[in-house]
Amino acid sequence: MRRSNLIRSSAAGALLAAFFILQALWIPAKAALGQVLLEYSWQQLLAGNPGVKPWTWADTHAIALLEVPRLKIRQVLLSGASPRNLAWGPVWFTINDGQLDGDVLLSGHRDTHFSFLQQVTTGDELRLNTGTTQMTYKVVQMEIVDSRTATLNPSIDTRRLTLVTCYPFDALQAGGPLRYVVTALPSS
Repeated sequence: MRRSNLIRSSAAGALLAAFFILQALWIPAKAALGQVLLEYSWQQLLAGNPGVKPWTWADTHAIALLEVPRLKIRQVLLSGASPRNLAWGPVWFTINDGQLDGDVLLSGHRDTHFSFLQQVTTGDELRLNTGTTQMTYKVVQMEIVDSRTATLNPSIDTRRLTLVTCYPFDALQAGGPLRYVVTALPSS
């Protein structure tokens, strides 16, 4: 009787461990797959077909491409800043969706698409391409803010690129109040 209880307990423990491992791998796997699928949508935008969905049930599409040459980062950005879209890739988070004529606010997860922000330094070049317009920015500031007290106020009158992710990067629990904010201005 003891041996069968031990086997059942071990099997239950193994299943539980497998569940938690799969759950931990789901978001990174979804993020990696998302960039592959979004590349199709991005190529369609470049070919003059904006708004093509990366997969049939998507409620989003590629809106721009973000590159950080020093870090060899290349990420397709999604239209529509919903939590569902954030799981697939970084999102364009401002009222001027897809336009470079004012503030551009991008958001991404700290443990997937925007994990590279911890390596960004002042002076780094960031490139943003909408398919019709390209802009180069230089990083001027990195800061940690508390989302309970700080606000980001995008303005159509200011030309700036802001990248935001949760902080700290290595937090065991996601969704805390701190945000890591990288600000870049157009390079002349």
